[in-house]
Amino acid sequence: MTLYAFKGVRPRIDPLAYVHPSAVLIGDVSIGPHCYIGPHASLRGDFGPIVVERGSNVQDGCVLHTGIGNACRLGADSHIGHGAIVHGATLEPGTMVGMNAVVMDGVVLGAASIVAACAFVKVGWHVPPRVLVAGVPGRVIRALSDDEIAAKASGTRIYQQLAHDCLQTLRRA
Repeated sequence: MTLYAFKGVRPRIDPLAYVHPSAVLIGDVSIGPHCYIGPHASLRGDFGPIVVERGSNVQDGCVLHTGIGNACRLGADSHIGHGAIVHGATLEPGTMVGMNAVVMDGVVLGAASIVAACAFVKVGWHVPPRVLVAGVPGRVIRALSDDEIAAKASGTRIYQQLAHDCLQTLRRA
């Protein structure tokens, strides 16, 4: 991983988190335990803090950033799919942002909600808990079933195990 201190603030990574060597973390970035940060992820805490709470994953090629004086926060057990952008948003626990989706400044994504792949969630929208958001611009498609929420939680647990396995066994070949 590549870490950069910015204005005297250095990224903080829990020893139980895995951050891939090609990921870049700049400035005020905090990674909690059991998190997975994938290859080529960019977490840039130069304009405001980025907090990735316990058990969350940020997959390959994702970008987390924020506007000046704002924050980007991923609640516990958040799941950010490949290539997604989360900019200055707050994700409540158990949420998922699908591959190549964009979640903008001031968004609050309600607990256990899912943003579909390639969706665009507009600035300042407060998304209710336990719903599926899809489209450009994003809109609530429907409520999520208990089975769908359980399936998402299972996928997140797989990434938590991946973090553990990478810490134990991943070596440059």
